[in-house]
Amino acid sequence: MRKLSNIYAITSIVVIGGLLQGFDISSLSAIISTKPFKTHYGSPDSTTQGGITASISGGSFIGCLAAFALMDYLGRRLLLQIGDVIFIIGAILCAASVDIAMLIVGRFLCGFGVGIFTSTGPTLLAELTKREIRGRIVSLQQWAITWGALIMYYISYGASFTKNNSTFIIPWAVQIAPALLMFFGLFFVPLSPRWLASKDRWEETLQVLADLHGNGNAESPLVRAEYIEIREAISIDNSRGHVSWSELIQKDNILRVSCGISVHVWTQLSGNNAILYYVVYIFTMAGLTGNIKLVSASIQYVINCAMTLPAILFLDKVGRRPALLFGSVMMMAWLFATAGLLKVYGHYVPDGVDGQAVVKWVVHGPASKAVIACTYLLTATYSCTWAPISWVYPPEIFPTRLRGKAVSIATSANWILGFALNYFTPPAFQQIQWKTFIIFGVFNVVAGLQAFFFFPETKRKTLEDIDEIFASGRPAWRRKLQQEDDRLITLVENIEHGKIDV
Repeated sequence: MRKLSNIYAITSIVVIGGLLQGFDISSLSAIISTKPFKTHYGSPDSTTQGGITASISGGSFIGCLAAFALMDYLGRRLLLQIGDVIFIIGAILCAASVDIAMLIVGRFLCGFGVGIFTSTGPTLLAELTKREIRGRIVSLQQWAITWGALIMYYISYGASFTKNNSTFIIPWAVQIAPALLMFFGLFFVPLSPRWLASKDRWEETLQVLADLHGNGNAESPLVRAEYIEIREAISIDNSRGHVSWSELIQKDNILRVSCGISVHVWTQLSGNNAILYYVVYIFTMAGLTGNIKLVSASIQYVINCAMTLPAILFLDKVGRRPALLFGSVMMMAWLFATAGLLKVYGHYVPDGVDGQAVVKWVVHGPASKAVIACTYLLTATYSCTWAPISWVYPPEIFPTRLRGKAVSIATSANWILGFALNYFTPPAFQQIQWKTFIIFGVFNVVAGLQAFFFFPETKRKTLEDIDEIFASGRPAWRRKLQQEDDRLITLVENIEHGKIDV
């Protein structure tokens, strides 16, 4: 079967996994406050609601651990197809669920598939893409997530007008179609050249590189240079023997692992994901009700989608570090402003706002509009900084022998934090109200400090050259990235002048 060679066509298939993740993010947002949902599932309290929402993240965490064990053995493409099958089973269970237990099992299985997608998809794209556009291509994972969240929110909103169980059955059943499309589309996606090389399938490695980066010409100097780099990296990897858990915490790798895990941890603790999952509650705090509340909440998803575009267009020019630092500072400002507005102009409602026991703090008037504006600005900042970079950065910074396992571990941190936040957020809104936003603001301060001192810049470097960046041992904040005099360019020039042959 002839494989695709256009990286954008390949990416459009792989990032359907991100679309499905986005579906899960918003598949409850417009449903949880509807009468059919409350009637069918017995008006779940804040703890139960947190459990229903968190089941996705719990399943995703386990899915990442499965990817850790299987990605290097089965390969990236086959594992993604297995994730599709599991996701489809979960979506069927959700749509057919008769009680909370069945719903949680279905959402857990959907999450399991998403865990595979989010650890394996970015890894495959990073290994297939030219370094000059790697940030753009992997950022499309986040853009797909935002589109999924936006589309599912409006599907859920539209289904809410049915006033019956179709309110939640339709959104959960719709997820099956894109999962099937991804499953069959993956047959046309090439295997990772670096995974092929790790299995000593060198002819296939060269052919994939030629198809992707040389218009089918295996004699292209760029293709031959990349082939040499991969051979040398695999040779070094093979000399080290079998990958063990202990290697992830060795001196040469501990910084990489901590950076890979931390970028996902701080993305979750930024506060934006908690707001997206429970945006209806936030806008209830802001004094909105009924359809106005739901439509206003949907704007959050529109902003999330639109503001990912700047990252896609400029991340490979601006770089990872400046975007992360800017994002931390601005998100901190919006969260502290939200907390201040709620504290100064809001008041406590003992019995809950609009009959919702979870929401016990409300603000009205101009301060209400300011709170809504701050949540919009928070999402806008997050969407063009930490959100896309959390998918780009981890696959870049690990060597081939560790990439599959290490990216899975890093992504699992995203989901275990997501699991905790989904449980934490409703009770936090109920118990400490506006102080919840201060906690998230402080997390952004710490995230910015770690990014400044420990996250090296990786833009426009080959995956093999990034190994040398971490091996140099120089502090991230003192390291200057050289773009012109790098190893790949030197290899290409030497091949063009006949100094090196493959």
